Amino acid sequence: MSIDFVSRLFGMVVFAIVGARFGLSAASALALPDVAVSFIFGLVGVLFGLIMTPWITVRPIRLLGRIVNEMPIEKLLVTLLGVFLGLMMGLIAAYPFSLLDSTLGNLIPVAISLVAIYLLVSIFSVRSQDLWALVGSSSAGHPHQAALPAGSERQLLLDTSVLIDGRIVDIAKTGFLGGTLVVPRFVVSELHRVADSSDTQRRARGKRGLIKLNELQRDGVMPFKIVDDDVEEEREVDDKLVALALRTHSPIVTIDFPMNKVASAQGVIVLNINMLANAVRSLYIPGETFAIRILQEGKEANQGVGYLEDGTMVIVENGKPFMDRTIFVQVTKAITKETGRIIFAAPEDGKSRTRPVAETP
Repeated sequence: MSIDFVSRLFGMVVFAIVGARFGLSAASALALPDVAVSFIFGLVGVLFGLIMTPWITVRPIRLLGRIVNEMPIEKLLVTLLGVFLGLMMGLIAAYPFSLLDSTLGNLIPVAISLVAIYLLVSIFSVRSQDLWALVGSSSAGHPHQAALPAGSERQLLLDTSVLIDGRIVDIAKTGFLGGTLVVPRFVVSELHRVADSSDTQRRARGKRGLIKLNELQRDGVMPFKIVDDDVEEEREVDDKLVALALRTHSPIVTIDFPMNKVASAQGVIVLNINMLANAVRSLYIPGETFAIRILQEGKEANQGVGYLEDGTMVIVENGKPFMDRTIFVQVTKAITKETGRIIFAAPEDGKSRTRPVAETP
């Protein structure tokens, strides 16, 4: 049974009892029989409990858990500090105001606590990074380093596409990336919007992005944090990310080719995962030979197309006769672009045409 179903059953019982008791109290005012009024109010309580219990119990707890899980640890700590200080201010104000009449003496300390909690939490949340940087620099005895980002010499901003792609998790585990992986809150919100989409494919992509985000948070292979920095003058997520990168002098990690072009044109350093994948693929130079399975026809006449294990497309001239067969080909040209690598080849002279390699299963 799901937790929603259990909460509905529990709420049905509780609100049925509450409704029945309320019906007994209201029966005299309505001048109706106690049993009938109690029964009707009990049924209303059952209906209310079945519908509303998850919305007042399970859903808020899930939302709170999601907020806490996505909140950077430094912000979580300063938020708790703000709540604690606000409660202390209310406690200190309780005694002098308790000398007033009972109504004001009870309400004013509570109002002071709520206002103080709101103000302190807001201030501490906005300046959490500066506060932690100040504490860190003070403990180290270097006050001039307070303005440096806490935890690392550089920050790498992740966009939505690279989280949905997921390869950033494996790359982070290799240790080749230096600095702190940073995901702005507006990118997380965009992932949630994609995950809640009515389109099945978009919803799956959004959920994959959230899973990869949680993996980066849990693994702790390299520093990672979610920040609340926003660029309110921009509306689109990509525009916000580019503006934030310019403001913080941080590179953007992406696989989005248009984003790559737009950010680079504005002077932002872009780390494109696809370009990294192209850089580490097997490199064949003209004259080398290798085996390739011809899987489909090419765009030009008599061409065949195959793929290497890393996904590199191989276009084989005069390869159409060898469809669904594995043959040796000789590289004639290799083209590398930002969008990928293409190898042009031809059947190895005197061998492939007459003696294809045994077909792979």
